[in-house]
Amino acid sequence: MKNCLKNKRVAIVCDWIKDWWGAELVLSHILEMFPDADIYTSVFYQEWNPVFEGRKITTSFIQRIPLLNKSHKLALTLRPMAFERFDLSEYDIVISSTSAESKWVITKPECLHICYCHTPTRYFWSHYHEFRDMMEFGILNPLAKLMMPRIVHKLRNWDFCAAQRPDLFVANSQNTQSRIRKYYWRESELVYPGIDIQDFKVAKEKQDFYLAVGRCIPYKKFDLLVDTFNKNGKELILVTNTDNKLYKSLKARSKENITWKLNISREETLKLYWEAQAFIFPPEEDFGLVPLEAIASWTPVIAYKKWWALETVIDWKTWVFFDQQTPESLNRSLENFETMSFNTKVLRKHAEQFDKQVFQEKLVGFIERNLLS
Repeated sequence: MKNCLKNKRVAIVCDWIKDWWGAELVLSHILEMFPDADIYTSVFYQEWNPVFEGRKITTSFIQRIPLLNKSHKLALTLRPMAFERFDLSEYDIVISSTSAESKWVITKPECLHICYCHTPTRYFWSHYHEFRDMMEFGILNPLAKLMMPRIVHKLRNWDFCAAQRPDLFVANSQNTQSRIRKYYWRESELVYPGIDIQDFKVAKEKQDFYLAVGRCIPYKKFDLLVDTFNKNGKELILVTNTDNKLYKSLKARSKENITWKLNISREETLKLYWEAQAFIFPPEEDFGLVPLEAIASWTPVIAYKKWWALETVIDWKTWVFFDQQTPESLNRSLENFETMSFNTKVLRKHAEQFDKQVFQEKLVGFIERNLLS
């Protein structure tokens, strides 16, 4: 850490800490930069995780409300109030790591609030219609579908106003930069997230299966993978920790060539990265860490040709693209892939550009420049 930051009181604010995916990995890398920083979040369910050992963690009143504390969707209208209630008056620097409401926190005038934005709130803006059509409130779905269009206009206005509170925005991709500009009318610094290259040390012999890893939610497009591999009969392994209605329905209609792995260990996931012949990445993503983890494991990626996938790739050397989110388009790319060969050294070299140390150095440098200005 730079000298000018050593004596600063730092708070790190995030939307919720429940699962362990890309946003949580980025959070862990930020925490490494500020070993004495305190954490504020709506709910916390990672007591087992050594990343948070010894940290002062402050949760909101939502943590104490049964049912709402387990579902960030049900607590949607309460989180703005929850984050506004946090008292951050003792801090010199506040970093909100967010794709939802944690940027709503209120800081004193002399505090530097930097928002590391994974994307403007999807369910208000870019993916509103997908979330509306895929409600996950059980018996409350009819009521939620009725109420959401009635309240979303006010929620968007609130979210826009809250986005004016951070002093500075940092975006995780050019795609996110464009969304921040479009929805929040703010400019941002671009700092790509990273992965810990040291986790990916040994290349394994490739097996005859394809792999996808991620949350089983609508925009991740696991439905596209099921439809595609139901048709082509190729072996596919889908790894997720999301045991929801969508997961159950997709698993029920998957044929025998599709294997689902729920809540497996990090070690088993790494083994699958190493052994897969290719990793498939079908969503329109703001930034994807899992494809970088695959490439760091000497495994090429087959990705939807849009947004972030076009920012950082070397086409035909590390990634193969498909043009449309349809089984036909994806199957054509799979057939092309199976006629190709890849240089594993090129794959690994490409991934090394996204080591977490690069992310940390750029983010600390940005904070230092603005703290001194």
